[in-house]
Amino acid sequence: MSNRITRRGFLAAGAAVAAAAPLSARARPQDAAGKPWRKAVKYGMVGAGSSVLEKFQLVQELGFDGIELDSPNGLDRQEVLDARDQTGLPIHGVVDSVHWSKPFSHPDPKVRAEGVRALETALQDCKAYGGDTVLVVPAVVNQGISYRDAWVRSRAEIMRMVPLAEELGLNIAFENVWNNFLLSPLEMAQYIDGFGSPHVGAYLDVGNLVRYAWPQHWVEALGRRIMKIDVKGYSRKKQNEEGLWKGFQVGIGDDDCDWPEVTKALREIGYAGWFTAEVGGGGRERLAEIASRMDRVMGA
Repeated sequence: MSNRITRRGFLAAGAAVAAAAPLSARARPQDAAGKPWRKAVKYGMVGAGSSVLEKFQLVQELGFDGIELDSPNGLDRQEVLDARDQTGLPIHGVVDSVHWSKPFSHPDPKVRAEGVRALETALQDCKAYGGDTVLVVPAVVNQGISYRDAWVRSRAEIMRMVPLAEELGLNIAFENVWNNFLLSPLEMAQYIDGFGSPHVGAYLDVGNLVRYAWPQHWVEALGRRIMKIDVKGYSRKKQNEEGLWKGFQVGIGDDDCDWPEVTKALREIGYAGWFTAEVGGGGRERLAEIASRMDRVMGA
């Protein structure tokens, strides 16, 4: 199959997105309290607590609805499960912890194989934890890895794990990051749909888009392919005046994301799932601030 995207192909892709009939994700049901969206924090952001249980307890006390872990990780699985069960705090998913160091687009097949094994571990951990998604950066493009090779290699490697995800009842969700790959929502939709599985979708990072796009446009284009949302802020003003990465040094809600438009777009596609903070963490006071900021942008 040719990887060249013609004008006709681009328009066809746009029409397919507009049809809003993808199978790659489903809107999540509301929780018992009737809230359509739930807020979570990444485990690595929790700077207080000397044990897994103490960290889970703090997250629960601050009003977060869940937590997300990395995998593979160095945590004792039983300790994690005990903390989950004692607090009742759901582990809604895991983040593949080696997709940057062992990318699925790497020219060395041995490195790609290590990445696949790590994804297998992440899927198994996610199942054990009771989560439903593994966040994955699908590929990295750089001077030594062409766009075409990244597309072909990553699809082939990730496809190896799709049957396992289906067997376990889990989802593989691709995050949009600054990896020089999947640079438009139509392209991401095409990439996702190419796997032909309802267990493959998008993990939309709103803050990562603000530098070069309007996140609500991506929500509209990806539709129900969106499985989960990562939350962070980004300031174009800081970017322009202080440098590219300084744009992230802004609080959620004080950034240049039009959150009302983003949440409106999410409601329109029927999204009802997790919002997970991905920002610098800390102790109780810092995490409480993050929870408050998330409530504000989520309209809670």
